[in-house]
Amino acid sequence: MINKSTSIRAFIGAINYDESRDFYKKLGFVETIIDKKMSLFRVNENLSFYLQDSYVKDWVDNSMLLLEVPDVDACMEDLIQRDLHNQYERVRLSKIRESHHGREIFMHDPSGVLWHFFQFN
Repeated sequence: MINKSTSIRAFIGAINYDESRDFYKKLGFVETIIDKKMSLFRVNENLSFYLQDSYVKDWVDNSMLLLEVPDVDACMEDLIQRDLHNQYERVRLSKIRESHHGREIFMHDPSGVLWHFFQFN
């Protein structure tokens, strides 16, 4: 049955749940509230994750998500225009980095979750 699966969703935590919800909406995700302590954030039907009002430092500090993008340069322009790295104290945005697999941008969310915006070669 695993080969007939339609999506995969990660669960991530938040130090400040409301701040993280605001961050992800400003980043461009659409929120569906599950209950008062969990929301589903999606880019489209198959690209989504759950944000929980739960914080375990070791778990969140070691959480990473990779979002494949078709054009990392356009993604960088979009992230700079959104200016989230200046609106939230803990959000950090890297420059574009090159690797043998492709090009990527790193962004930490308000809780420290590391996002990879990646364009494969």
